[in-house]
Amino acid sequence: MTSRGGSSHVGAVFSMADIMAVLYGGVLRLDAAEPKSPGRDRLILSKGHAGAGVYAALAERGFLPVEQLATHYKDGSKLSGHVSHKGIPGVEFSTGSLGHGLGVAAGMAFGAKLDGKAHRVFCVMSDGECDEGSVWEAVLFAAHHKLGRLIAVIDYNKIQSLAPVPETIALEPFAAKWTAFGWRVLESAGHEAAALLSALDAPPDAEGRPTVVIAHTTKGKGVSFMENSVLWHYRTARGAEFDAALAELEGAS
Repeated sequence: MTSRGGSSHVGAVFSMADIMAVLYGGVLRLDAAEPKSPGRDRLILSKGHAGAGVYAALAERGFLPVEQLATHYKDGSKLSGHVSHKGIPGVEFSTGSLGHGLGVAAGMAFGAKLDGKAHRVFCVMSDGECDEGSVWEAVLFAAHHKLGRLIAVIDYNKIQSLAPVPETIALEPFAAKWTAFGWRVLESAGHEAAALLSALDAPPDAEGRPTVVIAHTTKGKGVSFMENSVLWHYRTARGAEFDAALAELEGAS
């Protein structure tokens, strides 16, 4: 998808691919036949630049034809580079301006709580956007209102757009910050399905605290020359690089 359309962010898509597979394959309560069902779980992809991963997951779940994925990022396509809800069933909110997804998800969870609804709201975030103050305002809000059905999922690959996270603005002690702000913290290996399923589908916290799942991932996971490389935040794989990447992915499947 990213190679054909000439988009980027494939490293960010690969780092969260296992998270998406577990969420859409075994956690989210969704029905492609009724994409606006009131009881559905909601998912906000705050790291909207990795939207190709959501589109692929939605196609696997039957929300859109798999053939439509070939139009990604092309002129006139509904499948924009940053994930968009316009004309795409299953996408709740258009994102890509980092630092805003958790605030939207918290608002949705607060509204559901006021209405006595039981669905969950998931927000998949990048580590780099946790540099932004708007994230921590939402963290405070969610804890204050005891939004126990809000689950933030951090794709903690430790690389952001131009440099490693510790060289940009250090986040550690990361888990301790969330705990101090009143959240339940679950940490997980980010590429192990069983561990992710246990964390992402955990029952709501008994004390009503919102939950954050810190998933330790690898940027560019699955392609050796992309892994842990800042280059593949923006680079597009084409020609020999595309062929080599595809060969590695097919060999591992």
